[in-house]
Amino acid sequence: MGHAMQFSTTIFLILGMATIGLGKIGLSDDNGLTTINVVNVLDFGAIGDGKADDTQAFLNAWKEACGKGGFIVYFIIEKEKIFLLKPIRFDGPCQSPIHIQVFGTIIAPNSIEEWGDQSNGSWMVFFNINGLKIDGNGIIDGQGSIWWQQLSKTHLVDPLDGSGNQGPDAMSFGLCENITLDHLNFLNPPRRHITIFNCNGANITNIQLTAPESSLNTDGIGISFTTNVQIHHCNIQTGDDCIAIGSNSFQINISNIACGPGHGISIGSLGNNGETAHVEEIEVRDCTLTGTQNGVRIKTWQGGKGFARKILFAGITLNAVRNPIIIDQFYCPHAMCSNKTESSVEVSDVAFITVKGTSTSETAIILNCSETLACTNISLKDINITSANSKYVFSQCTNAHGSSENSVPPVDCLQK
Repeated sequence: MGHAMQFSTTIFLILGMATIGLGKIGLSDDNGLTTINVVNVLDFGAIGDGKADDTQAFLNAWKEACGKGGFIVYFIIEKEKIFLLKPIRFDGPCQSPIHIQVFGTIIAPNSIEEWGDQSNGSWMVFFNINGLKIDGNGIIDGQGSIWWQQLSKTHLVDPLDGSGNQGPDAMSFGLCENITLDHLNFLNPPRRHITIFNCNGANITNIQLTAPESSLNTDGIGISFTTNVQIHHCNIQTGDDCIAIGSNSFQINISNIACGPGHGISIGSLGNNGETAHVEEIEVRDCTLTGTQNGVRIKTWQGGKGFARKILFAGITLNAVRNPIIIDQFYCPHAMCSNKTESSVEVSDVAFITVKGTSTSETAIILNCSETLACTNISLKDINITSANSKYVFSQCTNAHGSSENSVPPVDCLQK
């Protein structure tokens, strides 16, 4: 068939294969010859003993790898090493797609002072990168307990709700396209585990996110200003929303999530401080919630603008969940909100289908919509929620319009 095809590939080795150094390896495959450029972070001074600061070594190695042209870049962290990283930012664009394979452990600083001016930012930031993939079954440990212990201090209290943790997020993605996260273990973030902001295209599968139930604002995955996200087959145990879909999020598909403890799977909160929020085409399917504060929820602040619409929750299993189905347009986590009735985020075209299980509260279904702008086209079908405590359960509605079919408890309060 003539000449063999040849590709150039850069491998970014965080450790392991130290004897290879910086060079090239030829690997044959069915297509011919692949040339691999190897970038080993050990050659840039990384130690990996869990004590030495490896931040600058990572930055130097990243600069080298990001500038390498070729077919793909591999960034490998072997399991024998523990890398201590202070707040770090990986900037693109890069010459090739980056594939980070985390087999070992990455840990954050264990004192707040070491975070410097990033105490309200993020630990690891990936910015303006196309085609980034991170996988490997490794551990990413934010060592967040040092932050949770300080929540009574004013600089760690969220000025918007008076109770939240304003410490740094663990891993953040901004202005990225086509992100893939697969088979990773996140532990104890100072605040949220993963945030995705202003991105297009993300595929998150088979990840474990873990933090204590008592850790404030440790959301599992937070999404905003982002389009086209797939989240599937993840196990999330945390102190806030397992998944929170924020303003200006579109085409988000979620399935096969095990959530709990935590605050459930939420759209919002939307409309804080009068913001205009747009959320559309959200699907949450085949998820199980266990011991969570809420089940599937839409939450908006009074006085907001915009819309949340075309939202589907289907095939949801509930195990002792406090508020299984809830639309709350009077969201106020600190009971000090002013009554703003001049505007509201418009909630419409929301379907709850085949939601079954048990509730620890008597009010199993809450559709508490704005007095200014009603919720419309709310549909409930094949709902079977019973009490986890051998009590009666019932529904509660305010200005909610739509239909219900085959629902336990009945939703007689839903207006036509």
